[in-house]
Amino acid sequence: QVHIVESGGTSVQPGESLTLSCVGSGLDLSHVDMAWSRQVPGKTCELVAGISSTGDSTTYQDSVKGRFTISRDNAENTVSLQMSSLKSEDTAMYYCNPRLSPRCGSAGWGQGTQVTVSS
Repeated sequence: QVHIVESGGTSVQPGESLTLSCVGSGLDLSHVDMAWSRQVPGKTCELVAGISSTGDSTTYQDSVKGRFTISRDNAENTVSLQMSSLKSEDTAMYYCNPRLSPRCGSAGWGQGTQVTVSS
């Protein structure tokens, strides 16, 4: 079975940091651009950050620039999203997917991981 497994989501307080990770299961991620997307129930899925297959190029949504860092370890077949200075508006289900386009919910390759930022 080919899918992506996301992990690392949890509840944190505003201002705290958190790192999300995803790993390809039966899927070699090393040759494709990867992205993290997020979705709040009732709202549109949005692309948060993307990284090229080699890791040389990254892109970020304006609202997370300077706070989030996407990285990858092709040897480990993983992609990570380091999040700092978290805000309540970062609360969402986060998804890791191939290609630099937003994919959430049933359109995603994994189940997602929930991040809740609340005091």
